[in-house]
Amino acid sequence: MNAIFTRTSVRKFEDRPVEKEKIEKVLQAGFVAPSAGNQQPWEFYIVTKRETIEELSRTSPYAVAAAKAPVVLVIAARTDVIFPTITDIDCAIATENLWLELEELGLGGVMMAIAPVPERMEAVKNILDLPDNQYAFALLPFGYPVGKKPQVDRYDAKKIHWVE
Repeated sequence: MNAIFTRTSVRKFEDRPVEKEKIEKVLQAGFVAPSAGNQQPWEFYIVTKRETIEELSRTSPYAVAAAKAPVVLVIAARTDVIFPTITDIDCAIATENLWLELEELGLGGVMMAIAPVPERMEAVKNILDLPDNQYAFALLPFGYPVGKKPQVDRYDAKKIHWVE
């Protein structure tokens, strides 16, 4: 799987829509993510409405780049699950799957954390009118990248500890 070694954070996007078929493939990748007890605590909200994207881009000082994305995928987490203490880990794994599939499809994106900051979570919840049993976990704005740069090699042998 080469996408692991080529994926980068993309914050600039071409001004063109993403095909629905590609969005569906991205979503499929999220749904095959492993989760504790197979609880699959995620809900995915696909936002393409320009006004809503702009509102979402103001929910965090780090979400500004979302304003120009053709799509913002909001990962929400359900609270009515078997293992609630593991929900954020499960959602992070699903988000990584989504992100890697973007790379496979020639798209790019960036994860923008919303949880665990209460103000950000509440802002996204209000914008999307999320149900009471859900909270906003992250934003994943995506589209066709502009000026994609190569991934930096972050391998660090000093952080590897063999226990034999």
